[in-house]
Amino acid sequence: MLLWSGQTASEMGSAITQLALPLVAVVALNASTLEVGLLTAATTAAFALIALPAGALVDRGSKRSIMIVCDVLRLLIIGSVPVAAAFGTLTMAQLYLVAAAAGVCTVFFDVSYQSYVPSLVSAEYRMEANGKLGTTQAFAQLGGPGVGGGLVAVLGAAGALAADAISYAVSVASLLGIRTREEPPPARRPEETLRSRIAEGLRFVVGHKVLRKVVACTGTANLFGGMSTALEVIFLVRELHVPPALIGLITAGTAVGGIVGGALAGRLARRIGSARIIWMSMLVFSAPQVVAAAAWRGWGVLLVPLGWGVAYFAGMVYNVAQLSYRQSVTPPELMGRMNAAVRWVVWGTLPLGGILGGVLGTQIGVRPTLALALVGSWAAGWFVFFSPLRRLRDVPAPAAG
Repeated sequence: MLLWSGQTASEMGSAITQLALPLVAVVALNASTLEVGLLTAATTAAFALIALPAGALVDRGSKRSIMIVCDVLRLLIIGSVPVAAAFGTLTMAQLYLVAAAAGVCTVFFDVSYQSYVPSLVSAEYRMEANGKLGTTQAFAQLGGPGVGGGLVAVLGAAGALAADAISYAVSVASLLGIRTREEPPPARRPEETLRSRIAEGLRFVVGHKVLRKVVACTGTANLFGGMSTALEVIFLVRELHVPPALIGLITAGTAVGGIVGGALAGRLARRIGSARIIWMSMLVFSAPQVVAAAAWRGWGVLLVPLGWGVAYFAGMVYNVAQLSYRQSVTPPELMGRMNAAVRWVVWGTLPLGGILGGVLGTQIGVRPTLALALVGSWAAGWFVFFSPLRRLRDVPAPAAG
């Protein structure tokens, strides 16, 4: 409950930043489409660069302590933007540095976070726990942009980032209140090196016949999702002429799908099958998302939250199901490295998607690039369809996995 409550505040702040950071670039600094794409890429570049060593280090230390340190650092990093804006010294170079530095902290936090949950929740409740945490994230996406839009209107885009900085302080307080202690890591072997530990985690993921298909699916979906994310604000501001103060409300509407997906993920898995739901959520549930690219000015803007809401619903169901599966089949001593190896691939494709979105948006136009991104995200589901999961209704018990 402490972890859940702290992440509720932190996710709310992060949702504000997701809206406010590109708005600072577009509105305050008049950034180009390519610059916004590069800024989006900078926020996730660390996953491609340091996720693997981060996983090896997380498995050797206290996950809770790592999360606390990362939250404190992100408070200072994000908080530097409104301070610089107040003194009139904010530049695109600082935004790139802030995005990259906060991304490094996010790598260590997220790898620790996903590896920490099994220490607090037993296997039979992990699907429900991950669903609740996912619902919180979606709720933050619903309320965060709306609050962010209001803060942008009152304080400006840079000032709105102060709310995210404060949310990290709340997260630190909740983590400090947790009294449950983790299992100590196994004793280090004499021949063990950082390189050998990284290799061990990679071998486990690549050698697992289901995990490698899940990684391929999620990585491909994130590649095209990065393209879509890089174009969201530009599509709304320059193609549909939506006022910045209303963008938060429109973006918040998409999070309704995520809330519903997180709340229903467990029930859908029991009804449809915990294995079948992994590929069905991608290929069936997410198919209508492409209507977002057909939005037009006026009432046609409603197609944006409709399409993105469908994508969020399907993505939430998929993520809860595949994350619970990964946590169940991975030995505790490999949990951090497994999560890091998966994140290295699936988050490492996000900056590539951001750059690709910026380049293609400049070359062929924002709307065609957005349509390509939505179709590509849907098609990623074929990876898990053509896997052993297709022949199963439910995932095997952890021992069999």
